[in-house]
Amino acid sequence: MTTPSRLQLPPGNWVSLLEGLCARFPRIDRLQWESRFARGRVQDAQGRALAADMPWQVGLEIRYFREVADEPVIPFVETILHHDAHLLVADKPHFLPTAPAGAFVRETLLARLVERTGNADLVPLHRLDRLTAGLVLFSTRPETRDAYQRLFRERRIEKTYEALAPALPDLRFPLERHSRLQPGEPFFRMVEGPGEPNARTRIEVIDAHGPAWRYRLVPESGRKHQLRVHMAALGAPILGDGFYPQLQDRPQGEGEPPLQLLAQALAFDDPLTGQRRSFRSARTLSVSG
Repeated sequence: MTTPSRLQLPPGNWVSLLEGLCARFPRIDRLQWESRFARGRVQDAQGRALAADMPWQVGLEIRYFREVADEPVIPFVETILHHDAHLLVADKPHFLPTAPAGAFVRETLLARLVERTGNADLVPLHRLDRLTAGLVLFSTRPETRDAYQRLFRERRIEKTYEALAPALPDLRFPLERHSRLQPGEPFFRMVEGPGEPNARTRIEVIDAHGPAWRYRLVPESGRKHQLRVHMAALGAPILGDGFYPQLQDRPQGEGEPPLQLLAQALAFDDPLTGQRRSFRSARTLSVSG
């Protein structure tokens, strides 16, 4: 079972769904769209198969299933730490994407959990990038989803990460790094730029023995690659990071040492019950990977 992508049809002069989808997604071959329609892989919001020659209706919500030929298999396995009527907490391994993107559709945490639980309503409430391991919180039902999403929007959830990185004996800890993060080059990297800070991280030392120290990272904001950029800017790029401070010409795949970054803990007051909730990853980091 795979999770469908959703699209609300935008304004356009196309005479049919097939014509409009081919125009909107030019990288997907027309024959592939025709095959999806023929196999019932393009549906309305209720999951009913739609016909390729159906007129284009602005505002109509459709569902379609992404497909990737020769999708690589990721041999690392997630763990479900908690599952109730409203929430699921998963412990994600390195290299597994949180949700479908690019070359990964079935080999994602979301698709695997939908398959395991049979719940097509699962939605990640936040995301870890593919190279980061640790905790991901999922909503299990639409009726209560917004209550939990507000925890992240209003920064009422405590997130704690652990990282292995080179020693910084000349700095005094704990310290805070405040900076403005903005898209860099290539498009998937972030850089620090001028202007009002939009990313804040508290950094503590857990273990200062050896050439690689163990750090606790507490982000006050949730910018893309924030922890990786901030550690690299301090002169201690996280071990295994092929993006920062410089982009390395090597694959970021499971044959490589994993990025030594772990989403270790989540804590919050449950918006439905007021109960204090806390979860901790069972995974660990090591210099050897």
